[in-house]
Amino acid sequence: MADGQALDEVVRFTSDLIRIDTTNRGGGDCRERPAAEYAAEQLAGAGLEPALLERTEGRTNVVARIEGTDPSAGALLLHGHLDVVPAQAEDWRVHPFSGEVVDGVVWGRGAVDMKNMDAMILAIVRAWAREGVRPRRDIVVAFTADEEDSARDGSGFLTDEHAGLFEGCTEGVSESGAFTFHDGAGRQIYPVAAGERGTGWMKLTARGRAGHGSKVNEENAVTRLAAAVTRIGEYEWPLRLSPTVRASLAGLAALYGLEDELDDVVGLLRKLGPAADLVEATVRNSANPTMLDAGYKVNVIPGEAVAHVDGRFLPGTEEEFRTTLDRLTGPGVDWEFYHREVALQAPVDSPTYAKMRRALEEFAPEGHVVPYCMSGGTDAKQFSRLGIAGYGFTPLKLPVGYDYQAMFHGVDERVPVGALHFGVRVLDRFLRTA
Repeated sequence: MADGQALDEVVRFTSDLIRIDTTNRGGGDCRERPAAEYAAEQLAGAGLEPALLERTEGRTNVVARIEGTDPSAGALLLHGHLDVVPAQAEDWRVHPFSGEVVDGVVWGRGAVDMKNMDAMILAIVRAWAREGVRPRRDIVVAFTADEEDSARDGSGFLTDEHAGLFEGCTEGVSESGAFTFHDGAGRQIYPVAAGERGTGWMKLTARGRAGHGSKVNEENAVTRLAAAVTRIGEYEWPLRLSPTVRASLAGLAALYGLEDELDDVVGLLRKLGPAADLVEATVRNSANPTMLDAGYKVNVIPGEAVAHVDGRFLPGTEEEFRTTLDRLTGPGVDWEFYHREVALQAPVDSPTYAKMRRALEEFAPEGHVVPYCMSGGTDAKQFSRLGIAGYGFTPLKLPVGYDYQAMFHGVDERVPVGALHFGVRVLDRFLRTA
């Protein structure tokens, strides 16, 4: 069991890491090294020998291995990213890089995404060193750069250039799962992530005939682009249920006594009420236009117009996704992936998933654990290249009214101290038994 010092340290480490500004603005504009050095110092204090690894100066990753007692067991990867998305201080009630603790809540960018998990890992590793604890499996701890952009300097670099550090790892655990979801009717649901939709960020380019804005122009690039963007934005993607999503729907249907509704997914989602939020974004592929760029003067028709679209696809549906985009973009508009990563699914009948469930049920016996698929993506995509099955398991016990999903990339990101304490206890129990 994690000791009192671990509970104190998880709060301090969360605050300290938040104060280290690791804003990732994209395009290489980030410097994780100070946070990496902080994490490495804590790991070294626990008797480990962390390696600091960079593809690009300042974009630092940290990797260390804890030797287990059973050399025949597959190793477990425990990973968290050090970078955060931008935050505008004037929009926040508490400065986003203060790491301030106010009324039992830690404030700041990264409090949920995901310096809280980084802090849990550090606190547990140090508690184990004090107690002389060795896990059954080897545990590889990795703190990565660049997750909030392309992962090229982070997990992508590690898997491409330092795969040997992850030798023997069969499964990985990281962000976005095992949090309290309140359904509005008194139930507490703990979704554990066992899948991710694939990432397909696209660039659309429409080409036409440049000319004067006062002239008739049937080859207007802006018009062509606008029509394509409208078709994409209005398209209703068909239902496509991955095994993870089917398991999630089955778990929720059983919880609400709606097993007979499983053949009517749309009807079931309506009857699940707020709990439908856990699955409705992952029963289909999606493509959302997000950026437009065309022209330079109001009376000049440009010869080219560009849009960007955030696409996501479920396991086994990428070919359908591509074919659909070919049809929706239409003539005169080309599209390409400028960032693409695979869709993932991990088994929900594995011993590892069962141990995560048991750890949650021990500390939240009132909770109902269900698997779910993340609508977005994590570093698990890159680590999957090494044959590592990824789960989302960052335990947090959250109060009613706390909008967990709104904390990701949102204003006033924060995490209750009590949630961090719960997370340390549950994660510690899981890792001791994994």
